[in-house]
Amino acid sequence: MERLQKVLAHAGVASRRHCEELIVQGRVQVNGKVVRELGTRVDPGTDRIAVDGRPVRLEQHVYLLLYKPTGVITSVSDPQGRRVVTDLLKGVKERVYPVGRLDYDTSGLLLMTNDGELANMLAHPSYEIDKVYRAWVRGVPSPEKVNRLARGIKLEDGMTAPARARLLKTSAAGDRALLELTIHEGRNRQVRRMCEAIGHPVLTLERVKLGFLTLEGLEPGQYRPLTTAEVERLKRGLTRDRKIPPHRR
Repeated sequence: MERLQKVLAHAGVASRRHCEELIVQGRVQVNGKVVRELGTRVDPGTDRIAVDGRPVRLEQHVYLLLYKPTGVITSVSDPQGRRVVTDLLKGVKERVYPVGRLDYDTSGLLLMTNDGELANMLAHPSYEIDKVYRAWVRGVPSPEKVNRLARGIKLEDGMTAPARARLLKTSAAGDRALLELTIHEGRNRQVRRMCEAIGHPVLTLERVKLGFLTLEGLEPGQYRPLTTAEVERLKRGLTRDRKIPPHRR
């Protein structure tokens, strides 16, 4: 469910502010009834919306899983003219946006959608969606350093939450190692900063899993739509798994 004015703006009716004025003026109908409340939420997939009696053609929700390569900006535009993730979505007519972000030099799984409510829930830390990263780091971390990653690392913006960390393998020369980190926070360049803090800077970084979703069957730069079952599973999991802070219970 999304706010009515946002749905109207996305459908190209007018700016969001002007859409709010249309609602207050009683010019918008939802399922045949005039709506004047700005807090009204609607389902673009099922609700019938009209302005001045004329039906509004709504965008259908689209859910895409993109294998973002390195060297691409997680944005829909870039003032410097660099490639952005939407440049990779050839054939997609709907306006979709990235859920969260991956750095320019980080590859991996990125969801793209025009379902604002789902995107906000996936990105919100209270839902604690697992994000699995694999990082080749310089040198070979000791078991104690791997345990430090799991317990939490003190960064300049505070302690990281407990994570799962494991050493997957080392290079034949013993000069680098592959770490797997599972976190649910979304701090800026968090995995890179965590590894830097234990003295093993990241050489390459890839997100390989988000919740139950993986990159299976995709090559860098490719994407696929989520299945109906996958979307429903995501929504069920978000409804069930939200971790509510104690002070808000």
